[in-house]
Amino acid sequence: MTIQTTPRNFGTSARLQPFGESVFATISRLAAQHGAVNLGQGFPNFDGPPFVKDAGMRAIKDGFGQYARTFGVPELNAAVAARFRATSGIEVAPDAEVTVTSGCTEAIAAVMLGLINPGDEVVLVEPFYDSYAACVAMAGGTVRAIRLRAPEFAFPIDELRRVVGPQTKAILINSPHNPLGRVLTRSELEGIAAVARAADCLVFSDEVYEEIWFGEPPVSISTLPGMRERTVVMSSLGKTFSLTGWKIGWTIAPPNLTAGIRAAHQFLTFCSATPLQRAAVDALQAPRSYYEALRADYLMRRDAMLTVLRGAGFDPYVPDGSYFVVAEHERFGFPNDFAFALHLVEKVGVACIPCSAFYAPQADGTKDADACRLVRFAFCKTDETIRDAGIRLRSLSARS
Repeated sequence: MTIQTTPRNFGTSARLQPFGESVFATISRLAAQHGAVNLGQGFPNFDGPPFVKDAGMRAIKDGFGQYARTFGVPELNAAVAARFRATSGIEVAPDAEVTVTSGCTEAIAAVMLGLINPGDEVVLVEPFYDSYAACVAMAGGTVRAIRLRAPEFAFPIDELRRVVGPQTKAILINSPHNPLGRVLTRSELEGIAAVARAADCLVFSDEVYEEIWFGEPPVSISTLPGMRERTVVMSSLGKTFSLTGWKIGWTIAPPNLTAGIRAAHQFLTFCSATPLQRAAVDALQAPRSYYEALRADYLMRRDAMLTVLRGAGFDPYVPDGSYFVVAEHERFGFPNDFAFALHLVEKVGVACIPCSAFYAPQADGTKDADACRLVRFAFCKTDETIRDAGIRLRSLSARS
């Protein structure tokens, strides 16, 4: 008998082969390699508020070093429920309907793995955060994509009605939106809700940028008639408190949906970091003035970024929320968004995200021209960083 001495060519599972390295990891690696100003990955390059960091250090010193309850320390579940009540008016049961996760990214994974069966369809709205499609794939589901289109990026209700069918398990929405910065209007949410009720499907609502908005405040679709029972709200601490590395997130859902989410969550991370959960309680008890100051601060950063981009020859879209600005790159003469982003990071010294990473591929694996029109710039950066980016971008000129 011949003994096999070398392993077969094992590798990435078929479910994940289409995804490769995350665009955020790629661009951040190139930014470091070329010494570029990193306006790519959406993390602040400044620290979170001292009162939250102090709470974290106290929790470590006070012995919060062991496993927490798998679905969250009691005080944090209660704080999440209280904050949601303050912003939405909805009463939720902390222990039955709130599940603490390791960031919103794990929340997305737990929701998909816990609630989506092989063959179920999930409607995603392009452009979408790149983990959405990967998590649908890991759950064995199928993506059905609809698209927000320039210049208004209005929600395509008619397109949603066409793609929702008997196999549709859920519609995933994101407001304020990454990467476009759109805040969905009440009218748009009512249209989505009507489709979900008629099709008897779920809605997964990614509300991670819920506190960063510049006009009308976002509305949670869970507050609309008939939606409380069929909506999973997902959010986190990181964006609101500039502590993205803490990875404290949560879901809010009725008990029957929470059961599925927790069934997956317990086998993903079991529980999130206990001392950081305890510190998150203090964060979520921040006064209204904290959130008002947060929005005022990001409004100034947004306007500074818009000024920088316009000065470099872009015509950026003005975001309603989040901490991103998108702009078209065609006037600079590059064939697609990746080619432009590579030129920008390697030759100009500024990193941005090519937005085609946020679109589903066509049948042949490529992205269509419309998906390759935009690049995204993060303005969750210090004034100095934004100014430095502006200086470097002056060398960028349109190609004839």
